[in-house]
Amino acid sequence: MNPVFISIGLLLCSNVFMTFAWYAHLKNFSHQPWIVAALVSWGIALFEYLLQVPANRIGHQVLTVAQLKILQEVITLTVFVPFSVFYLKESIKLDYLWAALCMMGAVFFVFREKFTGA
Repeated sequence: MNPVFISIGLLLCSNVFMTFAWYAHLKNFSHQPWIVAALVSWGIALFEYLLQVPANRIGHQVLTVAQLKILQEVITLTVFVPFSVFYLKESIKLDYLWAALCMMGAVFFVFREKFTGA
């Protein structure tokens, strides 16, 4: 299987864990001391790292570090927006569209060589 697709799949899964580790405590542990939320988040983040590290190692076989980072940011936005809307019940904003368009510009520039052969 293509290392890029393996990397994308692992990064998608790791981002689900990361998003829960970073933001779910705002809903689930808001009445707990911050240290409780931090310890639970660290436990969740362990699973994120168990997926993210191999994703980057596999992806780095065919992508640059800059390409991996932009890919990670696009995936983060792709996971974060539905999470914030459906899980945290925040309203969707037009700014999410503008942010996504900016990310698409970043994707173009960091992958330009692959797109244009330049």
